[in-house]
Amino acid sequence: MKVMIRKDAKGGLSLYVPKKDLEEPIVAMQRPELWGGTVTLGNGWEMALPEMPAETRLPITVEAKRLGGGE
Repeated sequence: MKVMIRKDAKGGLSLYVPKKDLEEPIVAMQRPELWGGTVTLGNGWEMALPEMPAETRLPITVEAKRLGGGE
């Protein structure tokens, strides 16, 4: 599913799912560089993110996969 990842004014990361009109903070990351691993959202969802360079600029829209059911 297409998601947008952005950084807020305080430096925290959030993930927005337009299809579900859902925005949640990213509360845990498998990899410190974010890309190529999984992230956990504030609502408990786990998302697998694509491999990208660590210096990729935000905000960005990417194709991610929800783990543990769903899309």
